[in-house]
Amino acid sequence: MTHKIAILGASGYTGAELVRLIATHPSMEIVALSADRKAGLEMAAVFPHLRHLELPTLCKIDEIDFAQVELCFCALPHATSQKVIKALPETVKVVDLSADFRLRDPEEYAKWYGGAHDAVALQQEAVYGLTEFYRDEIRGARLVAGTGCNAATGQFVLRPLIAAGVIDFDHIILDLKCAVSGAGRSLKENLLHAELSEGYSAYAVGGTHRHLGEFDQEFSAVAGREVRIQFTPHLLPANRGILATAYVHGSAEEVYATLARAYAAEPFIEVLPFGETPNVKHVRASNFCHIGVVGDRIEGRTIVVAVLDNLTKGSSGQAIQNANLMLGEEETAGLMLAPVFP
Repeated sequence: MTHKIAILGASGYTGAELVRLIATHPSMEIVALSADRKAGLEMAAVFPHLRHLELPTLCKIDEIDFAQVELCFCALPHATSQKVIKALPETVKVVDLSADFRLRDPEEYAKWYGGAHDAVALQQEAVYGLTEFYRDEIRGARLVAGTGCNAATGQFVLRPLIAAGVIDFDHIILDLKCAVSGAGRSLKENLLHAELSEGYSAYAVGGTHRHLGEFDQEFSAVAGREVRIQFTPHLLPANRGILATAYVHGSAEEVYATLARAYAAEPFIEVLPFGETPNVKHVRASNFCHIGVVGDRIEGRTIVVAVLDNLTKGSSGQAIQNANLMLGEEETAGLMLAPVFP
């Protein structure tokens, strides 16, 4: 069976990544691509690396016949997605790549995103899209909220450790480095080559990063009590990749054993041999996440390092992983591409 797919916001990085991955998917066909400001253009004019593919011409959302669409990937900006998704036919399944449906509490959404939610009923319906932990809910969902790329990386490291109670919940530090594509494709002065290259800087320091809302929500639910981590993201002068380093209080051997057990059957998450640390280059353009555990020189403290590609496992690959479940396909379909190296 071939599933008819639409991608809304196809002119952004995550939209292009969806197209790249779906091009090799055995049972998905792209029937519509929207891009408001670039409507009327061919995808090849926006992303020349996709010129070998036969794709629909970019159009406006209101020009799409959703009667022929089974599932829609929504790669639109935050606060735009909720309005668009609310207007879609209820027959269309949706995987949203924005932040609009990640937080379940309307007050938490308003706190982190600076305004009231425009589709509260859908906010309550949405299933959080961290596939490895919400598979059963995702299979039966109509709307799945893709996680933030930083939030996904941090949760792959910390969620099993919190669930197992093998670390001190009150002493968790997450230091994260993210490549520039995580900021999207829109023009920003601080992302110009002359401003970004040969530099390396922290941002959203002191607990202002919006992905903290996801960490608060998910870690507290898993722990059964409030969990607040220290989190500092850093901007790397690189195109793709996230490297997260977590500093925790707990036995390195127990931390390693917990992660190894948690991910033993996972097709996309690889726990490296004890003492080995991962490199972002080894997961580039793939849906894989590598995790390494090292004991600190201070007894009772452990360092855990995880890497993934922010555009793939952190966003578009994760979205397809979720869509596969929603459509009754193999979860790994179209996603077993090897990383690009070097």
